[in-house]
Amino acid sequence: MSIDTAVDIATPTSDTHLTIPVAIVGFGWMGRVHAQAYARVRHHYPTLRPLPKLSVIADELGDRAQAAAEQFDVASVVTDWRDVIADNTIRAVSVTAPNFLHREIGVAVANAGKHLWIEKPVGLSAADARAVADAASDAGVVTAVGFNYRNVPAVEAAREMIAAGEIGEITHARFRLFSDYAAHPDGALTWRYSRDRGGNGVLGDLASHGADLVWYLLGDIDSLIADTATFITERSKPTGATAGHQLAVGGERGPVENEDYVSAQLRLASGARCVLEASRVSVGEQNSYGFEIHGTKGIVRWDYRRMGELEVGTGGAYQDQSVATRYVGPGAGDYAAFQPGAANPMGYDDLKVIEAARFCASIAGPERLGANILDAVRSAEVLDAMSESVRSGTWVSPVRV
Repeated sequence: MSIDTAVDIATPTSDTHLTIPVAIVGFGWMGRVHAQAYARVRHHYPTLRPLPKLSVIADELGDRAQAAAEQFDVASVVTDWRDVIADNTIRAVSVTAPNFLHREIGVAVANAGKHLWIEKPVGLSAADARAVADAASDAGVVTAVGFNYRNVPAVEAAREMIAAGEIGEITHARFRLFSDYAAHPDGALTWRYSRDRGGNGVLGDLASHGADLVWYLLGDIDSLIADTATFITERSKPTGATAGHQLAVGGERGPVENEDYVSAQLRLASGARCVLEASRVSVGEQNSYGFEIHGTKGIVRWDYRRMGELEVGTGGAYQDQSVATRYVGPGAGDYAAFQPGAANPMGYDDLKVIEAARFCASIAGPERLGANILDAVRSAEVLDAMSESVRSGTWVSPVRV
């Protein structure tokens, strides 16, 4: 998406509906993020139509759903997501349930003719993501997928720089996604650590974002070779419902079945080389996400924890080329919807507001904005290729969308 197009989603559409009734399925932390995003769209995109109206919350924990309904002024609460599917008043659904439910719920939402905003990685494999994509295509519904880091105005500005040739031909790059959310050895053995419920661990959780960013900024991946590891092999089972990354001490121990760490070398279709690395057990690293991209004439670097900044080195020096900090401002992405001038910080939740706005604008049509289900399929194909590379010990080419 071009930066100009991103700004244009705030203009009025020809859609006659003032609001679109939406439901959220699964109200853990991410469900709350979606609810907050829907509530804030009208503040940052006041002329956008239709505006979302959160009408139903579905969560198997009725008390949690009821508390959320009271907080967000939602009229209806259900404990079975199938009730959302059967509700003919609902036009769009956010799926923020655990990974192993993505395929079943996502397909059901699409088959019911409801528009779908679903979190990455969309299931446990590329086959799962593809099944949701096929259902959405058959039903003709709009989709959005939670690849929120591509919504960062600085990332969109970097994409424009690269496309304009400001740093020359891309030669090599490095993408990192390091976190410590699973670094504590007493972290509870939740669904995230089970192969049949959490899928491929850090690959689906963090490397999926990396795969999307590599494609968004640099294009297709031609082939890759990968290595993975699980460093904390056992955890204690929780005794009750969990939210987020809680600790569990002294309980029955069980095996961690999926990956804590992945690194991959990528050969891009352009001929550039890239390293993608992700870890959920990096002590001392809190949401340390970013990239550095080298070209024949310069470099661009970005760190999520300094979201509104780019480090840029361009010019004709080649050797001893200086690098300067560039603060993005209202001309980059959707920055103007949030802040009036450069160097005013944005946050994670703002990225989800952008996602929600682009989802609603895409429903109004005719242009499709933001990451969609085909982007999820593409990312999942890369993750499947990583897993196959680990099994075979060879270079593997991802299947392309």
